[in-house]
Amino acid sequence: MKKGIHPEYVETKVTCACGNTFTVMSNKDELHLEVCNKCHPFFQDGKVNALTSRAGRVEKFNRKYGFDQK
Repeated sequence: MKKGIHPEYVETKVTCACGNTFTVMSNKDELHLEVCNKCHPFFQDGKVNALTSRAGRVEKFNRKYGFDQK
């Protein structure tokens, strides 16, 4: 890597519109988000929603066309 051309890699404070804050590493000092894993409807309490993870697309396809490999 060439010296002097890359931005500085710093600890970044991330703030969501819902009020959730956390830190990550980035080349910016501060980031503001509209949605995060705490407030996005796909997630519930920081975990993937059970309804959306119940049957993945690949598993559903395999069952539909008889590709079960058990």
